[in-house]
Amino acid sequence: MTSDAVQPSRFRLVPMRPREPGEEGRAASTLELFFDLVFVIAVSIAASTLHDTVTAGHLGVGLAKYLMIFFAIWWAWMNFTWFATSFDTDDWLYRVMTIVQMGGVLILAAGIGPAFADDDFLFVILGYILMRVVMIAQWLRASRHAGGARRTTVVYACGIGIVQVLWVTWMSIDDHVLSTVVFLILVLAEVAIPVVAEARGTTPWHPEHITERYGCFTIIVLGESMLASANAVFEALSDSEDIVSLVSLGVLSLIVTAAMWWIYFWPPHHRAIGSLGGSLAYGYGHYVIFAAAGAFSAGVGIEVDSQLGVSALDPVLATFTVSVPIAVFVLGVWLLAIRPNAGGAVNTIVPICALLVLCDPIIPIPTFLTTFFMIIIVITLIVASPKGGESSTGTEVRA
Repeated sequence: MTSDAVQPSRFRLVPMRPREPGEEGRAASTLELFFDLVFVIAVSIAASTLHDTVTAGHLGVGLAKYLMIFFAIWWAWMNFTWFATSFDTDDWLYRVMTIVQMGGVLILAAGIGPAFADDDFLFVILGYILMRVVMIAQWLRASRHAGGARRTTVVYACGIGIVQVLWVTWMSIDDHVLSTVVFLILVLAEVAIPVVAEARGTTPWHPEHITERYGCFTIIVLGESMLASANAVFEALSDSEDIVSLVSLGVLSLIVTAAMWWIYFWPPHHRAIGSLGGSLAYGYGHYVIFAAAGAFSAGVGIEVDSQLGVSALDPVLATFTVSVPIAVFVLGVWLLAIRPNAGGAVNTIVPICALLVLCDPIIPIPTFLTTFFMIIIVITLIVASPKGGESSTGTEVRA
C-alpha cells in the first residue's frame, strides 16, 4: 500500500508507512527538486571558493577543505533522498521538516567562506547538524508505522544522534593533525550507519526513483558548472585581448559538459540498485562523481585566471584542475553504471580515454585533448547503442 492510499489523521497527517518499491510511475516530486536546488547553492559556493583558494596558490589546502565540505553537502542530500524513496508522505509536516533541512543547507553554505579562510567550521557544522537532527525526527516518525523495518528506522535515528554529538565535540579540537584524524573517523562513522541499519532488514528502495533523483542532481550540478564556466569566460573577455583562446575555452567547456551529460545518462542506472552491497556502492560512489562535477567549474575558472596571468598556480597545474575532475567523473560513471552494462569495446575505450584526458597539460591548447577524448567516448557510446537512444544492452536508457 502506498502512502497516497492512506487517509490522513485529524491533524491532516498521513501515517508514514513504507512506500511500495514496485510502485508504478514513481517520479521525483516537486519538493525533492526544490530541495536539490538549495543544495546546489552550497555546491556552487564550495566550487567558487575552491577556485579562489587554488588561484591564490593553495592547491592542497583548497582541495582538502573542498572535499571535507562536499562530504557534508553530499551526505545530508543522500540520506534524505534514500529516506524519501521509502517513506515520503508529502503531508504538511513532512514538507515543513524538509524545508527546515533546506534552511540547514543555507546555514552550511554561509559557513563555507569562513571554513576556507579561517578554518572556522562553526556554521558548516551547525547547518549540517540541523539537517541531521531533522532526519532523526523523520526516522522516529517513520518507526511508528514501519512494520518489519521498525528496527532499521530506530537504528538510523540512534546512530545519527550519537554521531552528531561527536561532531559537536570535534569542533573543540585545536590540534590540526588530531582534528583531521577525528574528522576521518567521524566520516567513517556516518557512512557506517546505513550499513549497520540495513544489515538485518532493508528499507524499501525504489530503483527507478532513486536513480532519477541522482540523475536530477547530476543535471543540476552540471548546469551549475556550465553557468560558472560561462561566467568565468564572459568576465575574462573584458580583461583580455586574447579573445580567441578564451572563446575556444568556452566552446570546449560546453562540449565537455555536454559529453559528461551524455556519458552519465547512457547506461541503465536502475540496475545498480538491487542488493545492499550494490546499492551502497552506487550511493557512496556518487560522492566522487558529484564532487568531480562541482570541481570542474572551479577548474575552468582557474584555467581562465591562468590565461589572464592573475593566478599564482603553475600553468600546468591549472590545466590539471580541469582535466582531473573530468577524468574522475568519467571513471566514476564507468565503474558504477557503464561497466556492468556494456560490452568489451565500450569497457576498453571509455576508461582508456578517461585516463588519456590527463595528458591534456602536455599541449599548449587548454582542454583540447580533453575535448577530443570526450568526443571519442560519446561516439563509442553511440555506435554501441543499437538504436541511438538505447544502451549497449538493448535496454532503453532512462534519464
